[in-house]
Amino acid sequence: MPEIKPASGVAQAIAASALRAQQGRMRIIAENLANADSTSKTAGGDPYRRQEPIFEPTKVAGAKGVRMSKVAPDRSDFRQEYDPGHPSADARGYVKLPNVNSMVEALDMREAQRAYEANLNVIETSRQMDLRTLDLLKK
Repeated sequence: MPEIKPASGVAQAIAASALRAQQGRMRIIAENLANADSTSKTAGGDPYRRQEPIFEPTKVAGAKGVRMSKVAPDRSDFRQEYDPGHPSADARGYVKLPNVNSMVEALDMREAQRAYEANLNVIETSRQMDLRTLDLLKK
């Protein structure tokens, strides 16, 4: 009898790779939110720059999964606020603020959570299919 490879094992491996990728994404989003109001320690200096996760396909159990390959800085402009009394203000009285938009980060976090939950469901459904198959083979 030929060896049967359970497709559920491959599905679980792919979903597990996606779980790790989304977990990394949520960590980056949390870091962005934590630094949303950070300013430079020096007058006229640059504040925290928003980070973005970069994903790439990877081989998992003979199939394609996903992984977070690196974290790249968001090159969009910093926000500026006029506050001449602030220690980080430049010569014109403007303070550079991080290029982090809390609303965008909250939406990204929600999307990452939903993707994480969907992959948990894949793993659970796959496990249930394996158990059901074993039950059928016992009969």
